[in-house]
Amino acid sequence: MSAISRKVLTLDEFTILQLRNFPNATGELSGLLRDIGLAAKRVNVEVNKAGLVDILGDAGATNIQGEDVKKLDVFANNQFMGVLRHGISCAGIGSEELDDFVVFDDPVSVNSKYVCLFDPLDGSGNIDVNVSIGTIFSVFRRVTPVGTPVTAADFLQPGVKQVAAGYVIYGSSTMLVYATRRGCNGFTLDPSIGEFCLSHPDIKCPELGKIYSVNHGNFFQYDEGVRKYIDGCQRKNKSNGGPYTQRYIGSMVADVHRNLIKGGIFMYPATQDKPNGKLRLLYECNPFAFIVEVAGGKATNGQQRILEIVPTELHQRSPLFIGSKLMMEELESHL
Repeated sequence: MSAISRKVLTLDEFTILQLRNFPNATGELSGLLRDIGLAAKRVNVEVNKAGLVDILGDAGATNIQGEDVKKLDVFANNQFMGVLRHGISCAGIGSEELDDFVVFDDPVSVNSKYVCLFDPLDGSGNIDVNVSIGTIFSVFRRVTPVGTPVTAADFLQPGVKQVAAGYVIYGSSTMLVYATRRGCNGFTLDPSIGEFCLSHPDIKCPELGKIYSVNHGNFFQYDEGVRKYIDGCQRKNKSNGGPYTQRYIGSMVADVHRNLIKGGIFMYPATQDKPNGKLRLLYECNPFAFIVEVAGGKATNGQQRILEIVPTELHQRSPLFIGSKLMMEELESHL
């Protein structure tokens, strides 16, 4: 049997190859994505040995959300912030772990075109029980003049203005998935060479799946339309091909990643306790909405397309319904 010859592109090679297709591109976005890949590799090392070192548990502080800060959250935040600050492709960042955005005002950074928002370690409540966790990031082209310090206006842009978005999932293997308007691609970390390698080219979200992901414990706090849709997910009918299987990890990155690959719908509706939802618009909902839409799916807050919401504050919350196109259309008929 003849050996199969296949060139596997690393993240660096892939971004450079993309760059060659656009003669006028500066390479700044490619550099930013490679910086994020470097920080993710550093975080991955610590995630994998978290049980062996004093990095599990709480750091003894709460973040702007009022949530206990885990030590690994702090570590991840410092890694992403440090790599982006020392790079040449980012003018400022916003993070779940920081009360306000941070301006990189050194002479190189102020001339950068991009700002980055991220949730450095999503699902961190699952760290100490060894469930998949992840990093989510969003990249915008700044609206203030290059050469000046960035302002809140650069971060408070609707998600449709994103130039790239992605996530890293630290699971049975570590994957980095990112999307630009040209497509969505997944890279798996090869630990033998320490490089992210292209493993899932041109990801497309199936139009219909068999999985719905929602916290059933809050069922009676959801609006009637959401309850009716969930009820429909559990019944056999011709319109949706159901019944569906429920899968809910409680780690958003893992849940949405699975549904992106296999087809499905993820729901984090508003509740009576949290009428504005719980997930953060700028660095959780927007990046995933961008990725899933590029891959052919849909994302809404129940009333409006996620990517069209104009944010008013950095840590704004939103309900989220996201997933396969036909499943989302079925949901929308109930809302």
